[in-house]
Amino acid sequence: MGIQNFPAALQPIIQQGFLEREFQTGLQSRIGFRAIADREEIPNKVGETVTKTRNGLKAPTTAPLNPSNNTNLDNGLTPSSWTVEQYTLSMNMYGDSIDLNMVTQGVGIASQFMVNAQVNGVQANQSLDRLARDALFNSYLGGNTRVKTTLGAPATTVAVDDIRGFQHVLVNGVKTPISPSATNTVTIGAGVYTLTGATADGSNTSTTPNGISGTLTLSANVSVSDGTTGNGVVAATAPSVIRANSKASTSGLIATDLLTMQQVLNAVAQLRANNVPTINGKYHCYLDDYHLLELFQDGDFKLLYRGAYGSETYRNGQVIELLGVLFIPTNEAYQQKLSGVSVRRAIVCGQGALIEGDFASTGYSEIGDGDSIKSMVDGVCMVTREPLDRLQQIIAQSWYWIGGFAVPTDVTANTNIIPTASNSYFKRAVVLESA
Repeated sequence: MGIQNFPAALQPIIQQGFLEREFQTGLQSRIGFRAIADREEIPNKVGETVTKTRNGLKAPTTAPLNPSNNTNLDNGLTPSSWTVEQYTLSMNMYGDSIDLNMVTQGVGIASQFMVNAQVNGVQANQSLDRLARDALFNSYLGGNTRVKTTLGAPATTVAVDDIRGFQHVLVNGVKTPISPSATNTVTIGAGVYTLTGATADGSNTSTTPNGISGTLTLSANVSVSDGTTGNGVVAATAPSVIRANSKASTSGLIATDLLTMQQVLNAVAQLRANNVPTINGKYHCYLDDYHLLELFQDGDFKLLYRGAYGSETYRNGQVIELLGVLFIPTNEAYQQKLSGVSVRRAIVCGQGALIEGDFASTGYSEIGDGDSIKSMVDGVCMVTREPLDRLQQIIAQSWYWIGGFAVPTDVTANTNIIPTASNSYFKRAVVLESA
């Protein structure tokens, strides 16, 4: 059989000459975002979305009761109630497959069956990790963008780079589309305005990873000085984004705006101010290796390690634990070029920042599995289907996962309950931006 009869993708692995009779494991990405998620099982027969409800607390009372009101059946007490908030977890199915001809694979240099299984497993793991990453950043980058086009004259509409975080507000704990009857407060440049609408562009031109470019509508005219390209646009309920050298927007970052210890300390202080629980005593920071090594150029970091060049940190060129934070390098951190500057984003997370829902019926079948082999690995179903072709040679090796990721809000944890709490809807993580 000539090699030309094989699919082009398989031709390089067929032995010709004296190739080694084994596959060499290729490079693969370091992952980690999925590990931050709290896992929940979604029962069957509940639909494609699950709405979760969190209860809040009641504000402390420090005023003494008036003895003269201690009469009648209520004893002078007025009943109060606690607040609630809701978030929605949507389920989708993800998967992929690869075919294998069990007869013709015999001329290859190694068994493709095991390699296919391994490659499918790596792909599934990386796919779920990216879903977790995207869910985190979609929420924690929301409500924090910049003006895209300078206004020619004062106007009630402003074009922005990303409308995520401006499209909804929470009304009585329920996610509600922004409208004239459900408004939010935003800061544009130096001015404070009332947001009444957010409309996505017909053609998305956002430069932010997974961003949605669009137009914000305000109740009053925005001045030209505020509506100038590059000015920051921040919702009053936006999560914390801490940029190097306190830059107002991502477009303001320049090549010398590097990650510093002060940024990390600010993130930790923000999480502690919201009383976000740690994970085994530490907050977890996900970032790429270049971002992590920027700490070695920080003056405070150098001062901390002065005279300690024999330490593990300097010998290995790697920071593992510092400032109450566990640094977890990953190759899946967002990469972005903006006006020639490499924008790097780390995210510092506490417990409960992300929820993963695994569908209970993944891998389930009402009939016997005599025609396939199914294995459940970390919530993912690995399926090997028997040959169905006329010669019974071609098997299918597949994987699928049914579930979703959700980022819960903590709007009920307000200053009445936690005096140091921020006004952010999402309080359990902080994004760090630098060049």
